[in-house]
Amino acid sequence: MPKATWKGVVIAESDDTVVVEGNHYFPADSVAIEHLEKSDTTTVCGWKGTARYYHLKVDGEVNRDAAWYYPEPKEQAVAITGRVAFWKGVEVV
Repeated sequence: MPKATWKGVVIAESDDTVVVEGNHYFPADSVAIEHLEKSDTTTVCGWKGTARYYHLKVDGEVNRDAAWYYPEPKEQAVAITGRVAFWKGVEVV
């Protein structure tokens, strides 16, 4: 079962991930929201749409913009609706 961890803490775990461009998108309800803090950062992907970000917080440490999601993905990316992906040192195995 895919699991996302940072600093030894499980941030998300689910056997229902969608892999897009090598990234596992976890269902939002499988993510430990106590470790997320909304970010003002956004980026735009030509085929997925506008991404929003979260900072990760574990034991007082912050990993800025280490998680992202598409609140309103374009039609080609509808499979990642309601899902969160990770990077910046977050291990997904």
